[in-house]
Amino acid sequence: MMKESTCSAPAAAEPLLPVIGDEQFGELVRARSRPLLELASRLRALPAGESSPTRPLIGRLLLESGQMEALLDEYGARQNRHWSGFRALVAALRNFAQVGQTLAHLQTRLPAYRLMPIDRDFQAATGERLRIIGRVVSELAARLLDETQRLGIPSPGVVPVFDDFSERLPPGRLLRNRDDRVVGDAAGTVTQLATEFLNLAAESDLLSASARISPAEYAACFPDPVSEERLRQLSFRFHNLQSLYDTHLSGTSIETSDADLPILRGHASVIFHLLEIATDLAHYHERHVRPRTGDDLQHGRPVVDGETTMATLFAYALAFASDFLSGGQRFCQGILRRYAECASLEVPVPAYRGFHVRPSNLVARIVAHYGGEVRMALEGKLFDAASPLDLFRANETINACKRRWLAAEIARVHPDPAGQLAPAAIAEAVLAIVQRLAGEGKIVLYRQPLELSERIGSREGGVLENTVAEIALLQATGQLDIRTDLTVTFSGDRRVLVDVDALARNGYGEDAFGNNVVLPKALSYLRR
Repeated sequence: MMKESTCSAPAAAEPLLPVIGDEQFGELVRARSRPLLELASRLRALPAGESSPTRPLIGRLLLESGQMEALLDEYGARQNRHWSGFRALVAALRNFAQVGQTLAHLQTRLPAYRLMPIDRDFQAATGERLRIIGRVVSELAARLLDETQRLGIPSPGVVPVFDDFSERLPPGRLLRNRDDRVVGDAAGTVTQLATEFLNLAAESDLLSASARISPAEYAACFPDPVSEERLRQLSFRFHNLQSLYDTHLSGTSIETSDADLPILRGHASVIFHLLEIATDLAHYHERHVRPRTGDDLQHGRPVVDGETTMATLFAYALAFASDFLSGGQRFCQGILRRYAECASLEVPVPAYRGFHVRPSNLVARIVAHYGGEVRMALEGKLFDAASPLDLFRANETINACKRRWLAAEIARVHPDPAGQLAPAAIAEAVLAIVQRLAGEGKIVLYRQPLELSERIGSREGGVLENTVAEIALLQATGQLDIRTDLTVTFSGDRRVLVDVDALARNGYGEDAFGNNVVLPKALSYLRR
């Protein structure tokens, strides 16, 4: 008999840390918040029209707001009704100060970036966006001071003058008088970075898609296609590209000899900073505003106007990132053409129906991805590998080769291919030849039983002519195909040919029966 347990139900878990009262915590915040509140007082007192705080002021604001946010989070202020509003304002102040710092950096560094021209005035848009975000930061500072009054935290009585945060910088740059660095295969690094930029561009369809979204649809873009996670991952990869340039190309003789190379760095840098801005704003929207994931207390009255947030995220950051991405693509394709390493590659003809739609499109997309010129040679004829239609035209030559090969095979397997036989005997011979070549793996059957034509065995000529004609008809109707050892030779930039080789090794994207196959990771840009 099972005995009844004498163990009592476990008691509710005691809190690991003691609860601190609002008054005691208020004393701590009062002591630690004075530097932040002084900065907030300065921002609130900015004269009208001077809403763009200086970088030294923003830097100090980031330091103090970051420390205060860490203190509030350490004590769980976000989950406390009395302090959550103060915490939300501090977080928003830090978030938008970070956006302002990146905008100020872009505005200052823009003359040093070498960027491909775009249709819109990026410099003017950056200045205007910095003024808008400056006003947001000032408004947040004022609201923070109002919140401290509600909490019983006194505001600083005296606001110091602004001179200690002024930013009077003389124009110009230091003389570049260091010797060029000596590196190894710098040319190889150039093409590697240009290739990486193109691969990133192929994976950044988020930018071009987001740039076309209307304002009414901004909020519906979360979490797909836009999310903090996706933007942060993308910004990291562009930052990594910038770092690789600085490590391997900055200050080298090849950078000195090719004055256009800094354009690559400029595009990687400006896209990275625009993605930084987009990431910070997506974080603010998802963490504080979005109904499903944000702070419930902020939904009714967000601390920052949603229109300003979304316009900066979509119409400024993502739209200009998309513009510079397109310009960078064209530039990197030009780099690869200038630094092209010519090579040739011999690969088999696609097993399933030659260069039909899928193989032709995939090869052409590889060539278009790199922007180089690649030719395909077959039987003394040249075809433009960037044109799917031109590659498709190669099937005429492929089928002619197959017919010649077929005639030789018929002569091999039939003792008297030219002999004149009765129609029934010819039909029997044709079927026997097809079955034998299929058994030897030289003809692949896509349909069984075959739907033969009514004219089998009754055409003019003997076994040879009837077999060739019947197989051609079966091939045209997609019931079978002829396997041969035909190869084509691609000539062009080695980097392009590496990807064409990978495509050929994976059946040009399909198996012997025309079914789609998964392409390797190196060709991931073809999946988009």
